[in-house]
Amino acid sequence: MNRLAVHNPATGALITELPADDAMSVAAKASRARAAQPAWARRPLSDRQACIERFRGGIVAELEPLSRIMTSETGKPISMSRNELNGLLGRIDFFLAETGTATATQTVFSEAGMLEQIEHLPLGVVANISAWNYPWFVGGNVFIPALLTGNAVLYKPSEYAAMTGLAIARLLHAAGVPGDVFAVLTGGGEVGAALLDQPIDGLFFTGSHATGVKIAQALGPRLVRLQLELGGKDPVYVCDDANVQHAAAALADGAMYNTGQSCCSVERIYAHASIHDAFVEAFLSTVKGFRVGDPMRDDTYIGPLTRAAQRDVLDAQAADALARGATLLTGGHRLPGPGHWYAPTVFSGVSHAMELMREESFGPLIGIQKVSGDDEAVALMNDSRYGLTGGVFTPDEARARRLLAQVNAGSVYWNCCDRVSPRLPWSGCGDSGLGLTLSTYGIQAFTRPKAWHLRRA
Repeated sequence: MNRLAVHNPATGALITELPADDAMSVAAKASRARAAQPAWARRPLSDRQACIERFRGGIVAELEPLSRIMTSETGKPISMSRNELNGLLGRIDFFLAETGTATATQTVFSEAGMLEQIEHLPLGVVANISAWNYPWFVGGNVFIPALLTGNAVLYKPSEYAAMTGLAIARLLHAAGVPGDVFAVLTGGGEVGAALLDQPIDGLFFTGSHATGVKIAQALGPRLVRLQLELGGKDPVYVCDDANVQHAAAALADGAMYNTGQSCCSVERIYAHASIHDAFVEAFLSTVKGFRVGDPMRDDTYIGPLTRAAQRDVLDAQAADALARGATLLTGGHRLPGPGHWYAPTVFSGVSHAMELMREESFGPLIGIQKVSGDDEAVALMNDSRYGLTGGVFTPDEARARRLLAQVNAGSVYWNCCDRVSPRLPWSGCGDSGLGLTLSTYGIQAFTRPKAWHLRRA
């Protein structure tokens, strides 16, 4: 039997070895999911909702041990692991409350004996290749509405969050979701590749742009429903009239939360020339106040990188910035000791000639660029192949709306950042992906519409 080794990114120590799937076991689970899905879909929505309500209760009952599992395998500071699980509860509540209305049969026309209706049917068997940086959030955005709408789910957690994936399955099964309706596929890229070979009805992926392109190339000829949540190079503009202290505190948190390992982390900052120096000073002071250390400590803010290889990306971006004339204000290097540690890093004097302003960093590294005004800021914000989020800090709502209307992004923020709501769709444009999750649109994404034309004789 194949095995998956799980290591602690803070220490490098082996945590455990898990039984891993192979092509044969993936095919068997897919076959059983296909056979089990119709009976699950026939169950009343109230039955499926009751299962998810019990799942929610299981999370509440085990919140602390679940948080510690997530922290041990991803390195996420324990306070942030707790935040993720507590935050998931609200998303579950949203899906429970809205699925019935979002998927109810709609009568859209009734006149002269002709009735037109739209019915929402489950896709069937949904594959979910999920992420390690927010395994409960990112996975829950998919498998909860997928299950509620009557789909079976083949859930492939990241190999860097495999223990969390197994915990999710355990709680779902204990809550009454049949084992063949929600099946976990454990392993690395080869398991994900085997999943793509199965006769699935939808593939929902969160990860890198490069992997997303490979998935699209593999499934495109089969016309499988695709949702690809890929990377971001999320920009924020601090206007000349912004509250500098508030903006600096918010953006330092937006850039460094979860050690910068969020697709919607702030990765580019443009500061108006008139407040640039004051902003940089306040931002740097905030970053230097973040505690780096053991992710199991309640007061730790910066933990290790989950993936060792990301240190190479950060090293390369820092070296490129320095070679092209940027000013290193703090960090810019790996930290000593075992584990995958990198110092919080801030550059000023940056430009779009530098990799750190063009390519995703996915770590505790940020560049701040001085701009002359609104037009230059918007042009630079849109000078990217990504389009996930963008933000503006100003007390002037009309100005913010005018600027944000010009920003190419799936989500835009006024005086806030790095925020996701279950009530709003989560999507991107350009190389940030295809499709969406969350909101009522994100519930309907797991269904296919059936059009009814009914004439009374």
